[in-house]
Amino acid sequence: MLFWFGLASGVMLTIPLVAVAALHTARRVRRLEQLARTSERLAELGTLTGGLAHEIKNPLSTIGLNAQLIQEDLDELAAREDQSDEARDHLGRIGRRFETMTRETQRLRNTLDDFLRYAGRVRLDRVPTDLNALVDELADFFEPQAAASSIQLRSQLTATPSTVTADAGLLKQALLNLMINAVQAMSQARLELDTSRHGGCDELILRTERHRGSREPAVDIQVIDTGPGLAASVAERIFQPYFSTKANGSGLGLSTARRIVEEHGGAIAVNSEEGRGCQFVVTLPEHENGKSVGAGDGKQ
Repeated sequence: MLFWFGLASGVMLTIPLVAVAALHTARRVRRLEQLARTSERLAELGTLTGGLAHEIKNPLSTIGLNAQLIQEDLDELAAREDQSDEARDHLGRIGRRFETMTRETQRLRNTLDDFLRYAGRVRLDRVPTDLNALVDELADFFEPQAAASSIQLRSQLTATPSTVTADAGLLKQALLNLMINAVQAMSQARLELDTSRHGGCDELILRTERHRGSREPAVDIQVIDTGPGLAASVAERIFQPYFSTKANGSGLGLSTARRIVEEHGGAIAVNSEEGRGCQFVVTLPEHENGKSVGAGDGKQ
């Protein structure tokens, strides 16, 4: 009798647990279906916006070219000796308006180019890549631009090669975006500061080191500047598309860098305090025994 009572009690207790599990599973399935529908809509939206950007870019190129040709014609008319001073002044005003049109047209084209690079599908051609060699090449390429902005560029590389499986061209693009951002921040801060109070020379440091906070082999690439740093509220949003602290910034450079790094199976973070510079850290799986941990080889 006790046996049957115990069995019945066990069944009665099991039924609610099974019901709860079934309810949890049903909710999970509904959430996954909703996520799938959302992802599909986002993919469609990405395709539509990419096509729209191309459609806008083509006539912009025509407008910019024609504005430039009209400006050249106006310059020729203004240079004619038979023109009165009043006519020259009038043509000069028209020419300046066309200069503004040409400049704004180019700005819009640059914005569309940034958007298309961000929204476009990323195809990686991964090969084993020595990060020290890649950073060294990038530093050699960027050094003249840094020097032109009165910024000293230095490299601090690991003693032994650090190898990742990467698309070298895209990885350079991501790092270059970080470096350009750093140089612009330091240059802008220097303009805003009283030069008499600004001591020393701004620096941009590229550093590679093996990642210490991961169980899997990984390597860090750090882009460090001695600029004005970031407020906590800004650092939280710095990788969001279209977020920019610059008056004429597109807000896509850092978000594009993040996307490239994440496509490589890596992560990107920023450490900063106001007045104490900025450190961007790119962490990538290190290549080991013919494969890159956490990332596949070949094209995607």
